[in-house]
Amino acid sequence: APPVRSTGRQTHLPADSERVAVLTIGDRRIRLTLASSLTADLIWRALPLYATAETWGDSLHFEIPVHAGRDRTAVINGQLGLVYFWTEEQRILLPFGPTPISRAGQCRLPSPANVWAASLDDVGRLAGIEPGEKVGLLAAANLPTA
Repeated sequence: APPVRSTGRQTHLPADSERVAVLTIGDRRIRLTLASSLTADLIWRALPLYATAETWGDSLHFEIPVHAGRDRTAVINGQLGLVYFWTEEQRILLPFGPTPISRAGQCRLPSPANVWAASLDDVGRLAGIEPGEKVGLLAAANLPTA
């Protein structure tokens, strides 16, 4: 099937307050509020998702089984606190600092990526994650209590 492409208008955060996801890596939890976009809708419907963490400079990325085309939210220079979907590689990207191709003051992404969520927590808490750590992405309402 061809990739789904968003034809709607660009939507900026703040987003849908009803849709909060939680990214878990080890004992770290980052709450995410989803944008009002087709990419966010596709990711929300795919939850829960589990993957293996990979790093690229000061960014976390991991593959998910979601197919979406690039939309009007796509940017090459990311912002701390925003969460991206790299459509060509089917990966979530979450920068918490510069990447290997960033210039001073940048969080340059590998290619334009769709904005699909914003962090409600400090993404700097992701510093020190190790490749191979298990990642979970769950709807906050479905998060197990411990």
